[in-house]
Amino acid sequence: MRVSQFFLSTLKEAPAEAELVSHRLMLRAGLIRKLGSGLYSWMPMGLRVLRKVEAIVREEMNRAGALEVFLPAVQPAELWQETGRWAVFGPQMLKIRDRHDREFCFGPTHEEVITDIARREIRSYRQLPVNFYQIQTKFRDEIRPRFGVMRAREFVMKDAYSFHTSFEDLQREYRNMYDAYTRIFERLGLRFRAVAADTGAIGGTGSHEFHVLADSGEDAIAFCPASDYAANVELAEGVAPASPRATPSQPMTKVATPGKTTCEDVAALLGLPLTQSVKALALVNEGRMFLLLLRGDHQLNEVKAAKIEGLDGFRFATDAEIVERLGCKPGYIGPVGIPADVTVVADRTVAAMADFVCGANDAGFHLTGVNFGRDLPEPSRVADIRNVVAGDPSPDGAGPLELCRGIEVGHVFQLRSKYAKAMQATFLDEAGQAQVMEMGCYGIGVTRIVAAAIEQNHDERGIVFPASIAPFQVAIVAIGLKKSDAVRAAAEELYAALTSTGVEVLLDDRDERPGVMFADMELTGIPYRITVGDRGLKNGEVEVQHRRDPKSQPLPKDEAVAWVRAQLG
Repeated sequence: MRVSQFFLSTLKEAPAEAELVSHRLMLRAGLIRKLGSGLYSWMPMGLRVLRKVEAIVREEMNRAGALEVFLPAVQPAELWQETGRWAVFGPQMLKIRDRHDREFCFGPTHEEVITDIARREIRSYRQLPVNFYQIQTKFRDEIRPRFGVMRAREFVMKDAYSFHTSFEDLQREYRNMYDAYTRIFERLGLRFRAVAADTGAIGGTGSHEFHVLADSGEDAIAFCPASDYAANVELAEGVAPASPRATPSQPMTKVATPGKTTCEDVAALLGLPLTQSVKALALVNEGRMFLLLLRGDHQLNEVKAAKIEGLDGFRFATDAEIVERLGCKPGYIGPVGIPADVTVVADRTVAAMADFVCGANDAGFHLTGVNFGRDLPEPSRVADIRNVVAGDPSPDGAGPLELCRGIEVGHVFQLRSKYAKAMQATFLDEAGQAQVMEMGCYGIGVTRIVAAAIEQNHDERGIVFPASIAPFQVAIVAIGLKKSDAVRAAAEELYAALTSTGVEVLLDDRDERPGVMFADMELTGIPYRITVGDRGLKNGEVEVQHRRDPKSQPLPKDEAVAWVRAQLG
């Protein structure tokens, strides 16, 4: 491809609204253009990258035995009403009506649609297992679209759904998809981790997320360098302290702490370590109040809390509710002397603490030297309700945990029978008895991968695409092509030779200054560059450079094609 025949539209500066590096660079490099809030057009350069990602995903899904389908983007409400998700999916679902006033949605996901196909088409165990996948446009009406295609409202996703006669067979396919995803991200040239994750709104009994590692990632990942353990912080287990609770050594004392409403301020005032303090969080669900206790330096994990019996769908209590039920304004509440109908849930770490500091349920006062079993009853419940922190022991006992950031680009679920049971997707087993199908779900954010790859691969000059997904493999920059017959002939010769061997080449044949041409080729992330100029040709040389190298190096012109082929492997 020649730049003179291509549409290359680069920008010196990105719009001020672009926050993430990937968003800025995708706009500057002309990969995308914004149409509206969370809506982006993919330009020729960007679409080449997107199609390469799709091709790798498609090849590995086919290799894994999945069968490609293409499902409608617009889905009737009746299917979602069968599973109960029409009312609970939330405002992310774009609901629409046709001319007959029938309700539809623009599909945010396709579990209902594919389950409807399965229940209509699959009759016998002989037709199972089967795994259908598609690469399709989805729409989720994000409350605050941001970060370009990283969190857009419309996006391209690969979603796959498998159906099975047994849970054991579902587990086999789950592993098959896990392995396929591993191959996909390896071929994409990305540094990634697969982590145990919460199933969230999709549901099911087990799941793993695949994260591209990047400092800008929205998700925190806990992992153990000494083992394979890795989990999203939402799910990572906070292990109970190994040492038993110490014997009380202090009397409970009420101390004045005027104006000190945070654990940090109270600990500083009393000259105590923050780890000796306990904070109380008041939650309400269906009229019941719960008091959750966390060590002062720990943070509540709301996903874990919601899994505690009675707390599904909880909300934080209002100031008025706290005053009414506990007789004290927030900032000074604690577990001592509270009403019997308030359920106390202590984190595992708190349950092992002795002589701790907490609110006195009296404005301007806290208690020191507090101990369970002496000053207040043992907690109603003890549970893991906090986010893990770096240095916590790994649940597998292999060593301490570390934390890193990741961008979720893939997710696999064991859905089990959630959708099949709701939609009566059954098959006849060998005995002729009707059985509910087991089901798996496997998603990859195709458009998000492009942004994640840029977040992980960029420098001050622009994008540094992995070779497998770069828009072109090689850029030929011809300096003075319009003025020099020698440059034109050499550039055309290299272009023809490389193209004939299957290399994707972008020949910059513009009448531009060298600096402009170099800047554009570097900005767009093409991994290899050959520079052809009169000065080098006098010595029979061209200059070659890998995108990550700070400087180019001379090379005999006749060896340039072999050099490129060697680099591409």
